[in-house]
Amino acid sequence: MNINATLFVQALSFAALIWFSVRFVWPMITDAMDERNRRIADGLAAAEAGKQALERSAQQSDEAIAQARGRATDILAQAEKRATQMIEEAKVSAKVEGDRLVAGAKAEVEQEVARAREVLRTQVAALAVAGAEQILKREVDAKVHADLIAAVQKQL
Repeated sequence: MNINATLFVQALSFAALIWFSVRFVWPMITDAMDERNRRIADGLAAAEAGKQALERSAQQSDEAIAQARGRATDILAQAEKRATQMIEEAKVSAKVEGDRLVAGAKAEVEQEVARAREVLRTQVAALAVAGAEQILKREVDAKVHADLIAAVQKQL
């Protein structure tokens, strides 16, 4: 064999290998690399979208927390206002009840005073009759002088 023929056959088989690689193997490798590049790009885009969604969620949660705090503050203010209102209503109710009790007590005291006056009038009338009996040394007829005793009671 000639070195030139060997070299020529080797060059031809190398050219056939290159043609076969470029024709059949290279497109599969470039397709696989393109697919992997596309998956990596999609993954990076999804990661970026997830990062942005996380930031939006954080902002929304901060806004929701701020709104909840505002609502809680409003609810507390309303509760304090209602408590103050209930206290004032209780004060007014207690004042009215106290006034009613004082008025009832005054009326009861006035009734007791009137009863005591009546009892005193009756006792004074009886004492006056007893005194008159003692002075006259005779008994006074109660039926005859009932008008006289009533007049004395009215004067007292």
